[in-house]
Amino acid sequence: MDLLIKQLNGLGLSNWKDLHVNWSSPQLVEEAIRRREGVLANNGALIVETGERTGRSPNDRYVVEEPSTRDHIAWGKVNKPMSEAQFERLLGKIQSYFQGRDLFVQDLFAGQDPEYRLPIRVVSELAWGALFARTMFVRPRSVDEVANHQPEFTVLHAPRLHAVPEVDGTRSHVFVVIHFARKLILIGGTMYGGEIKKSIFSVMNFLLPFKNVFPMHCSANVGADGDVALFFGLSGTGKTSLSADPERKLIGDDEHGWSDRGIFNFEGGCYAKTIRLSPEKEPQIYNAIRFGSITENVVYDPITRAIDYDSDKITENTRATYPLEHIDNIQLPAIGGHPRNVLFLTADAFGVLPPIAKLTPEMAMYHFISGYTSKLAGTETGIDEPVATFSECFAAPFLPLPATRYAEMLGEKMRQHKVNVWLVNTGWSGGPYGVGKRIDIRFTRAMVKAALNGDLDRVEFRPDPIFRVLVPTQCPGVPAEILNPRNTWEDKSAYDLKARELARRFQENFKRFPNASEEIKAAGPKSD
Repeated sequence: MDLLIKQLNGLGLSNWKDLHVNWSSPQLVEEAIRRREGVLANNGALIVETGERTGRSPNDRYVVEEPSTRDHIAWGKVNKPMSEAQFERLLGKIQSYFQGRDLFVQDLFAGQDPEYRLPIRVVSELAWGALFARTMFVRPRSVDEVANHQPEFTVLHAPRLHAVPEVDGTRSHVFVVIHFARKLILIGGTMYGGEIKKSIFSVMNFLLPFKNVFPMHCSANVGADGDVALFFGLSGTGKTSLSADPERKLIGDDEHGWSDRGIFNFEGGCYAKTIRLSPEKEPQIYNAIRFGSITENVVYDPITRAIDYDSDKITENTRATYPLEHIDNIQLPAIGGHPRNVLFLTADAFGVLPPIAKLTPEMAMYHFISGYTSKLAGTETGIDEPVATFSECFAAPFLPLPATRYAEMLGEKMRQHKVNVWLVNTGWSGGPYGVGKRIDIRFTRAMVKAALNGDLDRVEFRPDPIFRVLVPTQCPGVPAEILNPRNTWEDKSAYDLKARELARRFQENFKRFPNASEEIKAAGPKSD
């Protein structure tokens, strides 16, 4: 404890009221309820509300510009620079704000592989903020690990503290700031738990490439014979749902690294969307939400405390946080070998991409660099309906380095380990958003299963006339007519127009990557 207090003093933290260090999940749940930070649901989960911010605030995220970052960070819309003086002002506000308050400290790790894990510390003003961190990150496995914990990065979590834009130079009262040289992350003005999770993910995305480890925004699972599958995609595209397969062990649902030894989960928990969650379609996730879990912004009956997962009254982006151990068929430690299959998940709001297609290596690089999907309602502040977007490497909001750095790492891994790559549309079919319907997850599961178990190795593929990707003519458990998206549209000419429109968007977006090889450029869609 003396060492910890000395370390906190070194960060300018002092004069707190009480310090609650490495409390267990039951202790934190009890304290959150006592402080009226949340209530208990009938399934045992802690229910909390995050106020006005029910999703990430990407426009309020900053990286401090200083010698260690100046020549490496891809500065721009995603990585907005903040000066040292601005950072010091915000840090001073947190230092003052924390005085006289109870603080909850959790000492944890980011990374399941001991060789590459990052020791972290989260200091929060909220009991449920500490519980979120304890649930999401890797917990120490022994008394010695706790006693000898030396954090390399510290998160100061002050969600009730607001910035003053006119004074602090921020865009709004929200601030999420990473200082790589000081190894500090400041979070204020937002209660949304995902900001803790994604700020650490951004740190890992900066540090690991320098250790020759490829950081990935993907879920992962493993079959009985050790075959690993990766599922890339932005929030809401199905990473968590599709990787939670009762026939395969889950390694993780969102963030992984790929080293020379294989893959490993960055986290110790899952952060799943719960809107319209049902025990029939997603039993693993449904059953994982119990005591020790947190649900964010769900609607519940005030008497029975039963959660209404179908309600979007507060937000479409309802969430649940639960430990990996709550999944029945989890792989622990959450480490696997080299992947055999990689799946790019896209929620196509245009409704024109095939539900599954195989990619050549050149197509795989094209689609990875492009990162096409639709931002879904609620995942970010201001998103009320699906918005078509290109998010390079399916992770643009979390990439401190240039996208080409990550793409090169994927290309090297694919070539080295001869990986099969698939494009899976978890979005719309039969028409665009508002006309068509989202592809039934049962069909998507059947297609993914066929890809992973080799059933699709024995069928004929035909190139899509516009997108060029290789579309299977049949798939076990899936009606053949839905494999070709044009068949699902009542107005075929409307499909052709919409498909060419999306193809032109691909082409226009790819102009941002002039250094890509001619082979990769030629693997993209054609609009004429």
